[in-house]
Amino acid sequence: MKKRIATVSLAGCFGCHMSFLDIDERILDLLKVAEFVKTPLNDLKKFTKHCDIGLIEGGCCNEENVHTLQEFRNKCDVLVAVGACAIMGGLPVMRNAIMNSEDPLRECLEEAYMNSPTVFNATNDIPNDPALPLILDKVYNCSEVVRIDCQIPGCPPSGDTLWQTLTALIKGVPADLPYELIRYD
Repeated sequence: MKKRIATVSLAGCFGCHMSFLDIDERILDLLKVAEFVKTPLNDLKKFTKHCDIGLIEGGCCNEENVHTLQEFRNKCDVLVAVGACAIMGGLPVMRNAIMNSEDPLRECLEEAYMNSPTVFNATNDIPNDPALPLILDKVYNCSEVVRIDCQIPGCPPSGDTLWQTLTALIKGVPADLPYELIRYD
C-alpha cells in the first residue's frame, strides 16, 4: 500500500517546496511508493484521506497558519518541520526582535503599510478586512504550536536531503543523513 503524503507552505517563501522538486527524476520512484493527497505541487487544497507523512514549510504568523498546522497535526501520523522557517521561524521571526514598543504588532504594521520609504499609501490605512487572517502577536515556529516528529534543517534543505529523509520515513526507518547533507557553513 502506498504511503500518503501531504505538504503545505505557511509563513515562508516556498523555497522548501522548490527544493523538493530538485529530487528530479527520483520523484517518479517516489510516486511508486507514495501518493500526494494534499499539496500545492498538484493543487490539491483539501485533505481527502488521513496521511502517513505531513511536510510543513514555514512558521506561523497568522491565525490561518495556526489552523492549517493544527489540521495537519490531526490528519498526519508523522509531522515533519521542513526548513529554517518551520524549525526556528526563519526570516519571518525577525519581526519578533525588532518590535520594542508597547504595541509591537501595531508598530510592525505601521512600518509595513505607512512609514516605509518605499510605500505609497495615500489613505494611511492599515489593511483590516475581515477576509484577511488575523496577524499574531509574533511569529511562532511549528513546534511552539503543535508536536513535531521530525525536522529537516536548511534554508532550504537540498533535494538530496529531502529525498533521503522522505524515503527513510516511507520505509519507517530513521533518516541517517551524512554530514554533507546537513552542514550549512
